[in-house]
Amino acid sequence: MINFRNGIIWYLVFLSSTIFHEFCHAFTAMKMGDLTAYEKGQVSLNPLPHIKREPIGTVVVPILSFILGGWMIGWASTPYNYEWAYTHPKKSAAMSAAGPISNFILLFISAIIIHVGIYFGFFLAPESINISNVVQATNPETFESLAKIISIMFSLNLILFVFNLIPLPPLDGSGILPMFMGEKTGRKYMDLIRSSGLSMIGLFIAWKLFDLIYFKVFLAFINILYFGSNYR
Repeated sequence: MINFRNGIIWYLVFLSSTIFHEFCHAFTAMKMGDLTAYEKGQVSLNPLPHIKREPIGTVVVPILSFILGGWMIGWASTPYNYEWAYTHPKKSAAMSAAGPISNFILLFISAIIIHVGIYFGFFLAPESINISNVVQATNPETFESLAKIISIMFSLNLILFVFNLIPLPPLDGSGILPMFMGEKTGRKYMDLIRSSGLSMIGLFIAWKLFDLIYFKVFLAFINILYFGSNYR
C-alpha cells in the first residue's frame, strides 16, 4: 500500500535536492563565463523552470519510482554552451563537479542536523537502518516527520553524490575528468564522450555498478555518521 505522506516527503526532498544540484551547475557556469543557463532561468532555486525543462525527470519518473520501489530517483538538466565547454575544458569540469559537491553539502548538513538533534534529545540512532530511517525521533508525535525528512535528505543526497561521481557519460563524473587532463587531451576526451549512444551505454553500466556498490557505501557513511557503531 502506498504511503502518501512518505511520498510527499520523498518528493519534496527529491525536488529540493535535485534543483539545488542543477542550480549549482548553472551558477558555476555563469560565474565562469557561460550565460546559457542564466538566460534560460536555470540559475534559480525556483523549481518551476527546472520542472518545465525536464517534466519527465522531475515529476513522472520520481512518482513512478516511488510507487514501484518505495523511493525516488529522477533527473533534471542544465543547458550549457558546448563551444564554451570545448574551449575551456577545465571550466567545464568545474561546472560538472558543482553538482556532486552540492549533494555532498546537503549530505553534510543533514549529518550536522542529526547530531545536533541527538545532542538536544530530539533524535536517537535507530536499532536498524534503511534509506528512510537513518535517524528516529525520541517523541514521534512531535518530531517524526522531521526525522523522516532528515533521513531521506541524508540518503537521497548520498545516492545523488555517489551515482553522479561514476566517471561514465552522461554522469557528472565523466565531465569532471578533464580537470586532470591537459586542454588538448581534454578536448579529445570531450569529443569521445559526446556520442548519445555512448551515453546510453554509460548510463546502463553506471546503474548496474551503482546497484553493486551503493549499499556498501551507504553502510560506510552510516558507520561514519554514528562513529563507533557497527550497523550491518
